[in-house]
Amino acid sequence: MIPNITRGSRMAGLILYLASTDADKTKNAHTEPHLVAGDAAIMAWYDDGVLDKDDALAIAKHLDRPRKVFGVSVQIKDMQWDAAKKERIHVGYKDASVWHCSLSLRAEEGALTDQQWGDIANDFVDSMGFTETSGKARCRWAAINHGTSENGNHHIHIAVSLVREDGTKASTHGDYKRAQQTCRELEVKYGLEQLSTVHATRGYDRAEKATAVRDEREMHRASLARKVRACATSSATEGEFVRRARQTGMLVRPRYAKNTTDVIVGYSVAERPRHGERPIWFGGGTLATDLRLGALRQEWMDSPQLATEAAAEWNAAARNKRPVSRTGPENATPPAQAWVEYTRNATALADQLRSIPRDDHATWAKAAREVSGAFAAWSYRLEPTPGPLAATAAELSRTAQLRNPRQYSKPVALPSIAGAAMLFMAASSKNKTAAQTALMVQLINTAFAVYEMHAQSGRAREAQRIRAVVENQLAPFTATMPKAVPVGAEQEPARAAANPPRAVDIARRGMAPIRPGSVVPTTPTPATPAKTYQPNRGTGPGLDR
Repeated sequence: MIPNITRGSRMAGLILYLASTDADKTKNAHTEPHLVAGDAAIMAWYDDGVLDKDDALAIAKHLDRPRKVFGVSVQIKDMQWDAAKKERIHVGYKDASVWHCSLSLRAEEGALTDQQWGDIANDFVDSMGFTETSGKARCRWAAINHGTSENGNHHIHIAVSLVREDGTKASTHGDYKRAQQTCRELEVKYGLEQLSTVHATRGYDRAEKATAVRDEREMHRASLARKVRACATSSATEGEFVRRARQTGMLVRPRYAKNTTDVIVGYSVAERPRHGERPIWFGGGTLATDLRLGALRQEWMDSPQLATEAAAEWNAAARNKRPVSRTGPENATPPAQAWVEYTRNATALADQLRSIPRDDHATWAKAAREVSGAFAAWSYRLEPTPGPLAATAAELSRTAQLRNPRQYSKPVALPSIAGAAMLFMAASSKNKTAAQTALMVQLINTAFAVYEMHAQSGRAREAQRIRAVVENQLAPFTATMPKAVPVGAEQEPARAAANPPRAVDIARRGMAPIRPGSVVPTTPTPATPAKTYQPNRGTGPGLDR
């Protein structure tokens, strides 16, 4: 259940909107809006009949009466965007006595009865401290059921007057966090689908979906997120990331610190628009929580020289000029041995993840981020339109996005497979190879390790989503891959040639438990210490992290 909180000053305007059924006056007309809960007086006056304009005005007048009787003003800071300074500034205070929150279910959950919504609404406002259970005078409130939205989400709206019956003001300090926690508790109490308190992903609004359907294309934000993830994972430095992003065809622009042109604090990307259209820009943080520039920088090498080089590449991108460096790793061809080395790393990673505690969210997020980046890079190289590789990358990226990353310790050191993304991005041909198959087997092993972590942590929804995308989309794709030689089999070519496994066989075998409570397949041959490359970052392929 997803809460969405807003503040305003016009109770009548809000209730009229919530009770409206006129498609000509509201872009999202409501079907049979009716009360499901409210304060005692509201519920004594009204039943569950469909609300009309007169009802809405009467309800709004009732809710707003304490504020008018006591002449109390509830104010918050008025922040407005200053185009010259390129930042939000405090310009005064504004009235915000109306507290509004929608509670929405995912479309897959179906609908609840009015009785269920009423019970949930009463528990919710109790927990938020708006009723007598807080030990203070109650606030007046009402909950209105809209039915199902255009996106298929069954939901209600709760309107609360922040002036209590005795004229005191209700506190909203920490209301966003408290609403999230309350929803998690109510999900358990009422048997609803439990959303993760650990991971958080960005949703898509109605306009984005409608535009994508109209133009018969993928949503810009999904496409951009996959490209940014592929470029970020395959890059060793920030400058390399900027160049790779531009090579994919994305428009890239930096966000500078105030009064500077060499201190970059953020970025935006856009798909190259069609003729006559304007680009639609998205900030890194709006693509995914782990694609903010600050989060990406934690994975790249850093030094004063590299920072200067990155600033030069950002400035070139902002001015639509050619990249400053023409000899970066993104233009080099990695040696064939690199496929073996990163396949070994992926084998070791999948094996070591089994010993990582389920509550070490930072480490699991890092592993999921790298594997997702590898699939994203491969999708960019092989899929003209989003397919199973893109779907796998998107599903694993959910685990890479932590709701509150700062509250977790740093991830433990594990074998890095970030270079696998670089290999896929550098592939000179779109033809599938046996080397790709071998690496894919181990990437699937790692995906299963992430699946197992969610399953054993009780996050059934996350586990099922990963399992579904691997079984239904990725497994059929592996059937088209060439036969693979297991890691280590290069030392026994005769035996390997006699019985080479296929990626699809290993992928499907991975779904069968190999030990109680486990779904992670064993690897064909135990990982052995791999010789690592130490290339010159200025000219080499940049294989290591």
